[in-house]
Amino acid sequence: MTSIRYKRIVLKLSGEALSGTAGYGLDPAIVKSIAQQVKEVSELGVEVAVVVGGGNIWRGKVGSEMGMDRATADYMGMLATVMNSLALQDSLENIGIPTRVQTSIEMRQVAEPYIRRKAMRHLEKKRVVIFAGGTGNPYFSTDTTAALRAAEIEANVILMAKNNVDGVYNDDPVKNKDARKYTELSYLDILNEGLAVMDSTASSLCMDNNIPLIVFSITEEGNIKRVVQGENIGTIVRGKEK
Repeated sequence: MTSIRYKRIVLKLSGEALSGTAGYGLDPAIVKSIAQQVKEVSELGVEVAVVVGGGNIWRGKVGSEMGMDRATADYMGMLATVMNSLALQDSLENIGIPTRVQTSIEMRQVAEPYIRRKAMRHLEKKRVVIFAGGTGNPYFSTDTTAALRAAEIEANVILMAKNNVDGVYNDDPVKNKDARKYTELSYLDILNEGLAVMDSTASSLCMDNNIPLIVFSITEEGNIKRVVQGENIGTIVRGKEK
């Protein structure tokens, strides 16, 4: 059996990662590619939980900037994550991977309500679990959802898959060709230097619970498998400084 470094992971996908180059909506080929990569990892014996953003459909921040009530805008964003989660579930089950979507906002006709012990039981039975609906509360990002769920289900690591960068840089590598890529950081580095990796709430939660984070590119197929097998790709953020 192929050796794996992490037994239980939380895969954090942005909504944009599902939209491909369009930047909005869903790209069926991209969703299928991600599902195939998750299948590869699941078949290695890794327990996989997924948190999906909704920025390809709706961003609460944009709504609030338009003058919309912030809580209402954020709830709309949570519903967008449910749409993405159902699309990913469908793609996974089409290739033979049993999957459960759990939502923090109850909508029993389409998904299970989030129950920690039930989620852990699904993972133990080698089902992929997709956490939708954010934390269920406005003013919190899906980055914070990933950190919270990782702590709750006792995940070994959070894998943050990006579609536009292959790690953490000291500046925007798209705008600055001289931007320097980090291979390793601590959460204190992120907070002190204001690096755009996760929001401060999510970073603090990961730091307090000693949950490592790996930021890598999702665009190269097989990268999720490489990470769980221990290859040094992307940037690793340590839970605590050594």
